Amino acid sequence: MLIGCPKEIKPQEFRVGLTPNAAREAVAHGHLVTVETGAGVGAGFVDEDYVEAGAKIAPTAADVFATADLIVKVKEPQSVERKMLREGQVLFTYLHLAPDPAQTHDLLASGATCIAYETVTDDRGGLPLLAPMSEVAGRLAPQVGAWTLQKANGGRGVLMGGVPGVGPARVVVIGGGVVGTHAARIAAGMGADVTVLDRSLPRLRLLDDQFGGTFKTSYATVGNTMELARQADMIIGAVLIPGAAAPKLISRAQLAELKPGAVLVDVAIDQGGCFETSRATTHQDPIYEVDGIMHYCVANMPGAVARTSTIALGNATLPFLLALADKGWRNACEDDPHLLAGLNVHAGELTYYAVGKALGIDVLAPALAIKK
Repeated sequence: MLIGCPKEIKPQEFRVGLTPNAAREAVAHGHLVTVETGAGVGAGFVDEDYVEAGAKIAPTAADVFATADLIVKVKEPQSVERKMLREGQVLFTYLHLAPDPAQTHDLLASGATCIAYETVTDDRGGLPLLAPMSEVAGRLAPQVGAWTLQKANGGRGVLMGGVPGVGPARVVVIGGGVVGTHAARIAAGMGADVTVLDRSLPRLRLLDDQFGGTFKTSYATVGNTMELARQADMIIGAVLIPGAAAPKLISRAQLAELKPGAVLVDVAIDQGGCFETSRATTHQDPIYEVDGIMHYCVANMPGAVARTSTIALGNATLPFLLALADKGWRNACEDDPHLLAGLNVHAGELTYYAVGKALGIDVLAPALAIKK
């Protein structure tokens, strides 16, 4: 199989879908690998690294898309990339379709088979290809939030850990999953007063057992969430409904109840954001203000630490990538129901229920789609 890896073109996206080590593994399995020139530079990999791994270098993305059977990326294909997809081609990347009808309709029109990293599952009920980037984004969230809190950036001018005689910042993390856990650990490590909210009592018990004393936990009722939000200097939105649009947890009207200059860090922005006033931003222009409240809503947060993120993502995706290439996507999905869960689009059909529900599109069950 010919595996192609184009350079990411989303603004300030420095990651790459294929590391040289992953390319070497694919070549060792008998596959051909083509990488667009300069694709790995942002993550610290030069073309020579890929050549030494046995890959070929293509001058343009068009050359990669024109020849590859399997396209491997990081971020969702941009408009110009979607036009290059073709029937029978397999796309393996993050998609986040639920809040993106334009992308969804373009992928359906392309006839391509699209497998989303964020909906691949594992036998523990986890999301193994989302987890490494959730870990990175969670650890980044308090860091970027602390920067946004600085007065020069529009924030309250509060130091995360305080100083002797002055209390620390109050941080509320909404969601106790992978993102929320890592965010809480880092924020607490910076000296902040941290509370994690979640609706799962088993999850809250687990967090309390593992981190009791490091940060606090609280059950996420509407009233409890707003009571803590009113006291917060920083609120980190870390909720996830796999494949679906994120729920809106704080409305615009409720911003008036928050402290002036408080910071909202929306890690769920890829899925539409969990605050009503959230809109996607970039690393180049990451923050904005609404009604006196600062918002940090960068849609590809892990791209800020591209080398760490690329290697972490590559470690997670490699077994699935090799399965797709070695067996072909149909056989790979038939053999592995967790990989089948990643199938979002095939041959003009939407195959993921949560996306169909969000966008009002009929869905074909993936088990039926692979027989088309």
